[in-house]
Amino acid sequence: MTGLVYKSTGSWYTVKTEDDQFFECRIKGKFRMQGIKSTNPIAVGDVVDFDLDENSDAVTGTIHNIHERKNYIVRKSVNLSKQTHIIASNIDIVFLLITINNPPTTTSFIDRFLVTAEAYGIEAVLVFNKIDTFDEAMVEEQLYLQYIYSQIGYKSLKVSAIGNVGLEELKQMMIGKVSMFSGHSGVGKSTLVNALEPTLNLKTKNISEQSKQGQHTTTFAEMYDLSFDARIIDTPGIKGFGIVDLEPAEISGYFPEFFKLKDQCKFNNCLHKDEPNCAVKKALEENKIAWSRYNSYLKILQGDDEHYRQDTFNEDRIASDETRK
Repeated sequence: MTGLVYKSTGSWYTVKTEDDQFFECRIKGKFRMQGIKSTNPIAVGDVVDFDLDENSDAVTGTIHNIHERKNYIVRKSVNLSKQTHIIASNIDIVFLLITINNPPTTTSFIDRFLVTAEAYGIEAVLVFNKIDTFDEAMVEEQLYLQYIYSQIGYKSLKVSAIGNVGLEELKQMMIGKVSMFSGHSGVGKSTLVNALEPTLNLKTKNISEQSKQGQHTTTFAEMYDLSFDARIIDTPGIKGFGIVDLEPAEISGYFPEFFKLKDQCKFNNCLHKDEPNCAVKKALEENKIAWSRYNSYLKILQGDDEHYRQDTFNEDRIASDETRK
């Protein structure tokens, strides 16, 4: 039998067949994908082949094959730094939910996510959520971030699940596609999914006042069928986004505004750091490239993942302030 993985809990996988039947499946023995050192060999979104286990009291299945993925999105495993965690696979579009101050989403986090989406060929859209809570300073910050990323070519939406703002536009972008919602804990992923499809009634929690960070409500990634011809993968909140499997020479290729200037650099293998006649650094000095983006690039280039799980906003704000001068 063949089906689509709708939920992964680490040991059991919920698989849906073409005739809309759901089966709980396990992996047969040790199952490792070639070339991917992953803590989870099977991810939500995978198409798998499985056999039904007739010896069990309950009807369960055993997965014995994974179909080739058109793409997948990964991050560093939280506990095993040398391994990756596949968040989801076979995604048509990913929506990164961003909140300005409740909790704060850092530009370094945004950039790391976008680099990963670029590297794996997935369209990414920035969704500024909770706009109903914005004060004047937060509106200014949101408009500034939207300006930075729209100049690069990324689409942005402004939404409020509570205020029912921007939901129709979001729905239109999701029709006929497998979408993924991602972002920090507390940015409102589950609340937004509930607003799009109230019958799902996903669990939600409030922001922790002490840390201004969200509390995890989604423990495992899970796919849902929506009534408007769309599928959504809801993912656990991510505190940080460690970059994996990228060589230094290729990283700038996943910054679209850097890639456009690459041919204008004196050296073909320019890393845009200390080389003379670097078109990227020239554009930076002329404020044609945001300092926050360049700062993110340097951190990724240097492999500075020491703080990638921290939700700090100060460095990004300083970089943003420099760009505004």
